[in-house]
Amino acid sequence: MNAMVALRQYQTVNTQAQVVEASPHRLIQMLMEGGLTRLAQARGAMERGQVGLKGELIGKAIAIIGGLRDGLNMEVGGELAQNLDRLYEYMSARLFEANRENDFAKLDEVAGLLRTIKSAWDAIAPAA
Repeated sequence: MNAMVALRQYQTVNTQAQVVEASPHRLIQMLMEGGLTRLAQARGAMERGQVGLKGELIGKAIAIIGGLRDGLNMEVGGELAQNLDRLYEYMSARLFEANRENDFAKLDEVAGLLRTIKSAWDAIAPAA
């Protein structure tokens, strides 16, 4: 993962966390946490009928997923990086659909996928 790409993406979603001293591993965790937060907030906005806010929050989640995707190192990551790249692409497409269709199930699907990826990432030792 490219730590600078992750850092730039994290900063663009208006989070307040301290990222200056974070390791590359922690930066990815923070991106995933931010994505999950935006998805939960978007779901709430969708439930309340706040169309503009819902779109803004889904857009931020898509940007975070884009940051995770941009941070993949295809040369080192091999098949795993390629699979994650395709999964992130799928997740972004599903979020576009969720936004367009006001579809809770698609929003929840992406949140579940991101939670699964985060759980695996959290299990990796930071030095890895």
